[in-house]
Amino acid sequence: MLDPTAFVQALNATRDHVYSARPDAPVVPDRVRRTGRGDPLRRLAAVALRRVADRVEPRRACSTAAI
Repeated sequence: MLDPTAFVQALNATRDHVYSARPDAPVVPDRVRRTGRGDPLRRLAAVALRRVADRVEPRRACSTAAI
């Protein structure tokens, strides 16, 4: 059985998507990223994980172009 509310929602979503390509479409500015308290911890964790990954499986030059 067809759901009429899904049809209406699909129509509205398609219309919004098509109209977003128009030159006079409204523009939403990007949000400015705030630095949080956990940023240094995330950076430290990323560096540590990268070092562990390099020890487990070192990076090699890609040799697929030679085939």
